[in-house]
Amino acid sequence: PDSGVWEFRGRTRVHTYSVAMCWAAAHRMGLIAQRVDEKDDAKRWKTEASKLRDIILDKAVTKDGWISGAFGEDMVDASTLLLAQIGLISPNDPRYRKSVEVIEKRLLRNGFMLRYDEPDDFGLPETSFIICTFWYIDALAAIGRGDEARALYENLLARRNAAGLLSEDLHPQTGELWGNFPQAYSLVGLILSAYRLSRTWEQGLWHAS
Repeated sequence: PDSGVWEFRGRTRVHTYSVAMCWAAAHRMGLIAQRVDEKDDAKRWKTEASKLRDIILDKAVTKDGWISGAFGEDMVDASTLLLAQIGLISPNDPRYRKSVEVIEKRLLRNGFMLRYDEPDDFGLPETSFIICTFWYIDALAAIGRGDEARALYENLLARRNAAGLLSEDLHPQTGELWGNFPQAYSLVGLILSAYRLSRTWEQGLWHAS
């Protein structure tokens, strides 16, 4: 990228997750270039990734210390739970932990997570986006709240249909499956959360009889 490509101007809303994905692309390009011994490219991509990370943590962190879903706003968005998962920020960073607290306070409904709580083309959200609950489960596991994460995971497993499938959305009060069905996002989330919640051999998954 040329110098200055990462400037963000104008009145258009800049979503934190979109910029974080640009960071992830630049960061991974740097790792790939390093792996194949392209030192100049590795340095260039890592430099650009570092610039993007600085921009995100400057423009997306609110005055109260949590990460907004959009630059310069106090917008709660469950997608910011993924920032630790992709490696942009440590799950132990106070800004990330504060974000988890704000998100669960604003978006958690009866154990299910909304994507956001502001009106869209359909009005105020009424149903939870199932993948967001899996993001939350993964975030809880990452910050050491494993027992809570497992309880929420078991609750979601109980919402599958007779074929073991999940839809796109779920009504947090009735438990009804809504939206596209079956939904790959939801099922991928189920698999990834199972992986992240699994106990290691060192933790005693198997016990000698």
